[in-house]
Amino acid sequence: MPVTAQPLKQYLHTLADELPDTATTDDALYHLVLRREIEAGLADCEAGRTVPHEEVARRYGLPE
Repeated sequence: MPVTAQPLKQYLHTLADELPDTATTDDALYHLVLRREIEAGLADCEAGRTVPHEEVARRYGLPE
């Protein structure tokens, strides 16, 4: 289920319509937490609170 810039109330309606009838509370919560984490990541990007991939690779000794 793609995350869009919908207001939360509209997203909840869309989520309810798109989840199968057999969906559990955990299924719904998974999508809500996923949206929250994506929104937090986007806010971090917009605020400049990110680290370039190359820096992460260097810090952890990973190949670039």
